[in-house]
Amino acid sequence: DPERAFVDLYGDSDSAFWLDSSRVDSRARFSFIGSGDGPLAAVVQYDVTSGEVRIERAGGSELRTESIFDFLSGEMRRLHQLDETLPFEFNCGYVGYFGYECKADCGGKQAHRSPMPDAAFLFADRVIAFDHSEQATYVLCVTAPDGAADGARWIAETCGRLACLKPLPLPDCGADTEPAFVLSRSHGQYLEDIATCKQRLVEGETYEVCLTNAVNVECAAEPLALYRTLRRVNPAPFCAYLRFGARTVLSSSPERFVSVGRDRWVEAKPIKGTSPRGATAVEDVRLAERLRTSDKNRAENLMIADLTRNDLGVVCEVGTVHVPQLMAVESYETVHQLVSTVRGLLRSDLEPPDCIRACFPAGSMTGAPKRRTMEIIDELEGQARGVYSGAIGYLGLGGGCDLSVVIRTIVIDHGHASIGVGGAIVIQSDAEDEYQETLLKARAPMAAIDPSVDLQTVFEREPDVVAPR
Repeated sequence: DPERAFVDLYGDSDSAFWLDSSRVDSRARFSFIGSGDGPLAAVVQYDVTSGEVRIERAGGSELRTESIFDFLSGEMRRLHQLDETLPFEFNCGYVGYFGYECKADCGGKQAHRSPMPDAAFLFADRVIAFDHSEQATYVLCVTAPDGAADGARWIAETCGRLACLKPLPLPDCGADTEPAFVLSRSHGQYLEDIATCKQRLVEGETYEVCLTNAVNVECAAEPLALYRTLRRVNPAPFCAYLRFGARTVLSSSPERFVSVGRDRWVEAKPIKGTSPRGATAVEDVRLAERLRTSDKNRAENLMIADLTRNDLGVVCEVGTVHVPQLMAVESYETVHQLVSTVRGLLRSDLEPPDCIRACFPAGSMTGAPKRRTMEIIDELEGQARGVYSGAIGYLGLGGGCDLSVVIRTIVIDHGHASIGVGGAIVIQSDAEDEYQETLLKARAPMAAIDPSVDLQTVFEREPDVVAPR
């Protein structure tokens, strides 16, 4: 059981990761856990303003002046280690996130500064992988030339610990007071921002704007217990728990940003179009069908699928980009979503980080056209998105990678938690409906923090203006 394994082996580690397929399906067959305790492990943090990558290892730190994308591309070439025998792509490598402000390295402008590192990765030289389909566990490590004996000892010890895991009690988040949730921009301000978006649409500046907001709360809950609660409240194929000291990311994302296989085929699965689940089976089917046939939601999804197709066309072999699935309904714990699939073959002269940079940030979190729409977003939102709207996942030493879009996610920075929420604004958008959609998307993360939360009343006490943290 990955949960029992992670809590037992890495629950107290200062830096650790759990890429968690809490909702197992064809996209999410594997889970991976590990920490920064290995002899070759390193913590990498990036600041887009200075353009500096800081690498912290047991033997000291190093500072490089280059983008995180260039750094990771170089590391993938330097450390390349293909293993065709494994059924998964992550044979050790880098695990972490690209924050939204990395857009400044991808054709966007640097408008706001995040209190979180703009990107953070852990080099994982020791990994435990769980194959949920075959019910098999893999323990693997990469070593220096003189470290094979130490690696073999670690594998033997880890297998022994995995064989003796004790049952876990249900998580206790330990919150003894009612959390006070506050929106970064009030209900009224969000409606005004939607009106501005629609004016930009009328003026021909954009076709679609992904306008976001944030729910903020001081969070006393222990982060790992909170994540264990979140994965129960909202199981998803791309759940993730990342810990970098006092900063943790707790994600229950349903959306694949981009994956690259060892065969160099790239896949993106943009989501645009959201509907609540029904209270009964009949109502649930009706709501899913209404989503599938909605002109507005289909327009949202089509624009983003085409944007994704264009992004992949920059880095894929000519003639290979195609859309095997357009606007399929996928159902999750609290919502139905409209999902498309776009695929292409990565050019032989490029590495996976080059593909990530070409597609970043996800079009489903910007709108179209991407560059001009990001400028409109910078103007209206007035603050950094940070980790939210970025990407979480791994880059394996064999050349494979898999990253999710950072949505349905709680980001905790020294006890302050934020939950990003948003939706696509198009000309057919009803402002109040769009606002209610953001609350629907916030439901699961907020319920993990406070199971008694009432979304209809919790923001009635919000101030007209809340200064960004």
